[in-house]
Amino acid sequence: MLCVENGPGLHALPPNLPEPEDDGAADHLPGTTIPVLPLAATTGGELDLGELAADALVLFVYVRAGKPGEPLPAGWDDIPGARGCTAQTCAFRDRHAEIEALGARLAGLSAQPAPEQDELARREGIPYPLLSDPGFRLAEALRLPTFEAAGKRLYRRLTLIARAGRIEYVIYPVFPPGSDAENAGAWLRQHPT
Repeated sequence: MLCVENGPGLHALPPNLPEPEDDGAADHLPGTTIPVLPLAATTGGELDLGELAADALVLFVYVRAGKPGEPLPAGWDDIPGARGCTAQTCAFRDRHAEIEALGARLAGLSAQPAPEQDELARREGIPYPLLSDPGFRLAEALRLPTFEAAGKRLYRRLTLIARAGRIEYVIYPVFPPGSDAENAGAWLRQHPT
């Protein structure tokens, strides 16, 4: 199953999306310890981020995935970095085996409630866990960048690569959405364990 970047539906990325700028909001993350933080996972029950990062972990953090038939918030495409979460999630799905072969576990995280994460995982055939953090516990623990839109607090898109519990590499900002899947694989190949 491949994502279609310019196809119909939620995989489509409209032309002329505004590119997010690096505002320095992730500069402090390299060297930071991934906290012990159990979160609801689409694979059932809870998974602890600290345990996931004990060896090697690629954690991509996304804004919010849309649902078929549900309109996007007004002005969504005008917010730099907001659009493209389904495409990003699918890009990681398509590179899941490669990332695992390079010795890392893979997980996605957003503030969406667990039932919405479950729907996305079923609809798109996601083989890795999607974690639900509606209380922004990881944002508070690591000072991750967030923003407000449509009356909701949301995560900004970024990807963390951690080994032995510490963040070694950060991809931020991510543009276009899904490019971080290829970049994470390239970094793991260039930095074998």
